[in-house]
Amino acid sequence: MFVKQFVDEGLGNSSYLIASQETGQAAVLDPERDVDRYLQSAEGLGLSIIYSLDTHLHNDFVSGAREISAQTGAKIGVSIEAQVDFEHLPLSEGFALDLGEIKIATLSTPGHTPEHISFAVYEPGRQAPAAVFSGGALIVGGAARTDLLGQELSVPLARKLYHSIHHKLLDLPDDVALYPTHGAGSFCAAPTSGERISTIGHEKSRNPLAQPLDEESFVLRSLSGLPSYPTYFKYLRAINQHGAALLGGVPVLKSLNPGEVRHLHSQGVAILDTRPPKTFIAGHIPGSYGIPLGAPLITWAGWIIPFGSPLILVSSDAEEREAAVRQLIRIGYDDLRGTLMGGFEAWEAETRMVSRLPVMPVQELAKRLEQGKAPIILDVRSDAEWRAGHLPKAIHVELGRLPDDDLSLPQDDLMVIHCGHSDRSIVGISVLEQRGYRNLALLEGGYSNWLAAGLGVVGKE
Repeated sequence: MFVKQFVDEGLGNSSYLIASQETGQAAVLDPERDVDRYLQSAEGLGLSIIYSLDTHLHNDFVSGAREISAQTGAKIGVSIEAQVDFEHLPLSEGFALDLGEIKIATLSTPGHTPEHISFAVYEPGRQAPAAVFSGGALIVGGAARTDLLGQELSVPLARKLYHSIHHKLLDLPDDVALYPTHGAGSFCAAPTSGERISTIGHEKSRNPLAQPLDEESFVLRSLSGLPSYPTYFKYLRAINQHGAALLGGVPVLKSLNPGEVRHLHSQGVAILDTRPPKTFIAGHIPGSYGIPLGAPLITWAGWIIPFGSPLILVSSDAEEREAAVRQLIRIGYDDLRGTLMGGFEAWEAETRMVSRLPVMPVQELAKRLEQGKAPIILDVRSDAEWRAGHLPKAIHVELGRLPDDDLSLPQDDLMVIHCGHSDRSIVGISVLEQRGYRNLALLEGGYSNWLAAGLGVVGKE
């Protein structure tokens, strides 16, 4: 058996190419939508992809299974419980697929989602599987959350997850390799480890949800301390069930001159600026969303920009633009109208319509606090980060809530925004600008720079 892992750090997920080295037949598990990575890897290794498999209906990304099938003829394998609207192999407990001498057996492992399945891979001459591809049923250091389909299902699904883990997956031998889809950085899960592959035995010894627990204790533990998650999650399950539009590759965007961009923006097309924080602060198109590529864009675009919005991209260069397009199509933002020809420099030269914002050093803010002349300090980090410590007199609003919360803050008073560093601050600043706030500044280096300067914090638990 050959396994190649593809990690999406922005989503915190892994997808896999698995193959028989003897026959050259391969399957892709939980592929993302820009499938050229899998196809190129398979071609380079001399492999033929004959299956494209999903462990569940994903909430956090658009499945690439149909894209792979359209380009290779591979058969799509999906849980029979998913009730998808496109041609597929309906997989249920015990159903087996062949990659030559290698067998891929379906395990029913509901919990993270109702239709969730895992794949146990058997090599010749072995009674036990060599590996299990567990999706979100069991992950390194935890398990995927069960509350994504609504609070009314969170406890029933947590009970199913308990049985999937404790009465099925943990019954496998300790040396079985564990290849989960969700991992560190995924809002579908809250693992306690940054590692992305493991073994059943390792999880038995280290994973809090794999310890000897009764069902009630498991449910309580699995549902405690879960963070908020991006708003776009509520749309993708249905899209994956019905089948997203086939793209046939990574879209190449039309070039738009500044006049065209200005006209489309006036008609309601959103402008998304993916340039780095310092570049955005130095000058950007008024009313644009500022979401740096490394924020990561894939998370915050899906959290901040209304799902289905038509978009125009402003990027630093072609490489950044392609990376942005890949991230956007992975989460279903397909209505990409074009890119600003000549970049922001062309816009500034032609229109002179530019928004610039100041950067406040942490020492200056500390001095103003000491003098009792501090501006409004807005912390847009997560609830967990806030509880771990924050600046004196700061106000806290999680970034994901910023577009809709009733802020009740004066729009003309100076407001200094910060996150851990600066990426999320830029997102917050662009949202506040769209909400009419006119006197904004970025805290240089954010909370980490404040700590590095030896300045005091409050609220540590």
